[in-house]
Amino acid sequence: MVCRMFRLETEVDKARRDLLRTRLRDANTAASPILRALRGTPDERDVPLHVWAVNDADGELAGGLVGHTWATWLHVTYLWVDERHRGRGLGARLLARAERIAAGERACRASRLETWDFQAPRFYEKQGYEVVCVVPDYPPGITEYTLVKRLV
Repeated sequence: MVCRMFRLETEVDKARRDLLRTRLRDANTAASPILRALRGTPDERDVPLHVWAVNDADGELAGGLVGHTWATWLHVTYLWVDERHRGRGLGARLLARAERIAAGERACRASRLETWDFQAPRFYEKQGYEVVCVVPDYPPGITEYTLVKRLV
């Protein structure tokens, strides 16, 4: 019998969230031959990949990339460059460094990321990324893009 009570929570219940994630991953793995093949391999792990650029003079953050690798993919979550350093190739160097690490040390075959129309879709296309999804009006008045790039 299923309980028909719903509980809405605004605070994060980490234990319950982790249980839900584990059960979803188990169900996905059982349903997918590819995910079953990855089970127990280093490619199954979700491993952080962060690249930082720091000013030599003052140690201030000039830019950075936060992402992770999983299932032979690099996922770029954030890429940011301080306004004073934009237009000098720092973002391209941060992205290229993450891609080299992902492809070389972690055997990733591809990379993916999301960006909004007012951020950097053209920048990513110049770096070899291809738009594979467009979500208009997310959030209202803005378009979100998903881009991918083959690394090998």
